[in-house]
Amino acid sequence: MQQSGAAGGRGCALFPLLGILFFQGVHIVLSLEIKADAHVRGYVGERIKLKCAFKSTSSVTDRLTIDWTYRPPGSSRAESIFHYQSFQYPTTAGTFRDRISWVGDVYRGDASISISNPTLKDNGTFSCAVKNPPDVHHNIPATELTVTERGFGTMLSSVALLSILVFLPSAVVVILLLVRMARKSAGLKKRSKSGYKKSSIEVSDDTDQEEGDDCMARLCVRCAECLDSDYEETY
Repeated sequence: MQQSGAAGGRGCALFPLLGILFFQGVHIVLSLEIKADAHVRGYVGERIKLKCAFKSTSSVTDRLTIDWTYRPPGSSRAESIFHYQSFQYPTTAGTFRDRISWVGDVYRGDASISISNPTLKDNGTFSCAVKNPPDVHHNIPATELTVTERGFGTMLSSVALLSILVFLPSAVVVILLLVRMARKSAGLKKRSKSGYKKSSIEVSDDTDQEEGDDCMARLCVRCAECLDSDYEETY
């Protein structure tokens, strides 16, 4: 009886320890965090970057693996397009052959890839899975990629933006010059009202006008004297 009681006591004592180990194990498994964009929009022929970031409590080792998969719209079957473990292994078959490039840095928690020469057939769901033992993440984030043709409206907006960047500084310079000229003109008007010195041409014109007026006045006086003298002689 005493032995069975002792065994039962040891069994009861193991339950808290197992509970602690269990919760620690769950914490270790779920300690790896992965983040990716839910939606990415791209254009035909223009390189597209699919971002994926991870954060692990363990140091990065050669056991770290990264797997990117692709699932077409309306399909439940996913295909592997990229694998990483110390080296990059892009797919060598399928529609993404020779079009997947590694642009990440595992030591900075970056597991991103890029797609060159995308087409409308590349639309679908991309998933990024990262494992860094003992850290493992089971909730793999997915990214919905939408590839479209770059329309005339988008091109027009780009041209308009470029035009603004080119002509806006020129317009600002012209406005500043006009403001400066207006201020200079206003200053000249103020100086002319306060005291304005005539130029030599203006002075000569005024002198000629005054001399002409004097000549006319003397001529009129002379004519009047002649008339008076004639009138006296008749009497």
